[in-house]
Amino acid sequence: MEAHPLSEAAQRTLSAWHDLLQRNAMDELDPLLSDSIVFRSPVAHTSYPGKAAIRLILKTVNGVFRQFEYHRRFVSEDGRSVVLEFSAEVDGKSLKGIDMLRFDEHGKIEEFEVMVRPMSGLQALAAQMGAQLASAQALLSGKSAAV
Repeated sequence: MEAHPLSEAAQRTLSAWHDLLQRNAMDELDPLLSDSIVFRSPVAHTSYPGKAAIRLILKTVNGVFRQFEYHRRFVSEDGRSVVLEFSAEVDGKSLKGIDMLRFDEHGKIEEFEVMVRPMSGLQALAAQMGAQLASAQALLSGKSAAV
């Protein structure tokens, strides 16, 4: 498999993403996001639009995950997409997953999609996230003002 470089702008954003994640500083996420950002969850049928929704989701999941660690990355031929493989633990259940990020021409994240396996890990994640985000459904659907 041939390795491809991430565009310079996307690489700057990805480096900043890793820094924010390390510091659990999701309140600083907005400058990395496109105005048309969409988040796709491994447990929800519909996507979540907007910066406020993704900020809330990522802040919450960063508190739910234990022993979170990225392992590998794969870059698309055009240098504007990256897949980040990770592992984590939720309620004693181990899981593996991928974050798929698509960057716009300015290097801002315009799509953020997550996939998780196995089912037991996904179910533990869904239960924890559902419990913590139950009161935020209007925000997550894009029908509420930002927090």
